[in-house]
Amino acid sequence: MLIEDISQARGVSGNEGAVRALLLEAVKERIDEHRVDALGNLICLRKARRPAAAGAPAKVMVAAHMDEIGLIITGINPDGTLRYAQVGGIDDRILLSKQVLVGENALPGIIGYRPIHLIPPAERERAADMSKSAIDIGATSKAGAERLVHPGDYVTFASKFELLGEAPDQTVKGRAFDDRAGCAVLCEILQDDYAFDLYVVFTCQEEVGLRGAIASAFSVAPDVGLVLEGTICDDLPRKKDVSPVTELGKGPVIDFMDNSMIADQRLVKLLVRAAQENGIPYQYKRMIAGGTDAGAIQLSRAGVPVVTMAVPVRYLHAPICLMNLADYNHTVQLAVAGLHLLEGGLGS
Repeated sequence: MLIEDISQARGVSGNEGAVRALLLEAVKERIDEHRVDALGNLICLRKARRPAAAGAPAKVMVAAHMDEIGLIITGINPDGTLRYAQVGGIDDRILLSKQVLVGENALPGIIGYRPIHLIPPAERERAADMSKSAIDIGATSKAGAERLVHPGDYVTFASKFELLGEAPDQTVKGRAFDDRAGCAVLCEILQDDYAFDLYVVFTCQEEVGLRGAIASAFSVAPDVGLVLEGTICDDLPRKKDVSPVTELGKGPVIDFMDNSMIADQRLVKLLVRAAQENGIPYQYKRMIAGGTDAGAIQLSRAGVPVVTMAVPVRYLHAPICLMNLADYNHTVQLAVAGLHLLEGGLGS
């Protein structure tokens, strides 16, 4: 299963090489050209397979980011434990006692903190001060740790991919569905032919400022942009009757606005129409939050009409995530249906 392979691949922002190699292997038979730019974006082209209708875009860029949140080693303490910093947005509260993999050799480690017995009662009421934590790799001295780890080494969470439940409502748990889910969908849409040049772009460094999308959109200069993401799912039980941001099992998420962009309304309507005409369930993201590569693509050159569509993912930006396979499959279907509608033009 492609999503399993790329979810297990280690690729914190700025270190996406392993993920990029897997994705290129997955798509190389379905593309006409590819290149890797200076930042590490993988830019693939599937040329138009038939003439376009009048008013149809000539170049469409569909993007998903390869990178994941993680940590980076900043120093080594005298006792052999490791100091670290965050790469991307992570809530400190999820880091306590997590298992991690350090450096290219995936050295096992644990994010250590004082046991509860040594934490004063008043301090237990507050969030842990993670500046007092360290990664423990079992070294007993600075010299011992230095033989294994260096400042600048990347750290990923150690999480195992597994299938949960039964079909048709089967879910999967794994790491980095933000945005390896979008990357897998992007691979799937290449199985169809389109009446425009389709630029499939696997971007880098999204989690630290949409950097890969800025460079790749400038290079591609698309007429239209579609971003495929893994997005916030917040559907756990709660006391107040508050609508969830999105829900697992309710289909792909159409995002009309986030903190980085306002979607082109023609593209929003096009995706809704594609869903309705093909009987594909869909939902809207019911909160203005986060940002996506669409924000960078939208502002490229003289401006690009964009929209974001996403697979809902529980526990986003955490060491382990949950995703519904039906949502994933419906996202593939809606992306393909939407692109075929786009062959007739943006509409009004």
